[in-house]
Amino acid sequence: MPNYIDRVSRTPPRWPPVEVENPERHPDAPEPGTELEPHYDYCFGCGEDVKGGLHLRTVTGAGKTILSQFTVTDAHQGAPGLAHGGLLAAAFDETLGMTVGQLLRQPAVTGRLETDFLRPVPVGSTLHIVGQLDGIAGRKVYASAEGRLDAPDGPLALRARALFVIVDFSHFVEHGSGDPRQRRFDINP
Repeated sequence: MPNYIDRVSRTPPRWPPVEVENPERHPDAPEPGTELEPHYDYCFGCGEDVKGGLHLRTVTGAGKTILSQFTVTDAHQGAPGLAHGGLLAAAFDETLGMTVGQLLRQPAVTGRLETDFLRPVPVGSTLHIVGQLDGIAGRKVYASAEGRLDAPDGPLALRARALFVIVDFSHFVEHGSGDPRQRRFDINP
């Protein structure tokens, strides 16, 4: 059986791809070590009220980082016994969105997400994801993350890079269903 893992480039391209300013952690950002509540009960990534959701657990890290954990269950399978790649990308999108929103304290939406799948993620394993702010260029925020299997220093399984766009909170009111201010909703405060 061919070993495709050795064929995947382990050297990521230049990131961020443009000149950026160094992002500063907002003075009102949660202190390092703060466990973050789900920003919305029905969020597929972190919400408690979604059967089969990811139920990500997230803690603010030092500097410009966020630490998340996601345990792969039978409901998250793609191929038998392995996590679905789209669900893994969703876990990274959630972690990176929390990184931008919680550390910059500005509402933002995903503009682009690139995910490199470096090794399989089996059912029953826990993915440890570290998201970090990489730079800001106007309304564009660049962030990246790595995911390791079963321990913060476990084997590297995935990495991702994302572009987020800072928006006004009215974006969620105009394009979502109902007014998120009328219920517990703390997405990218």
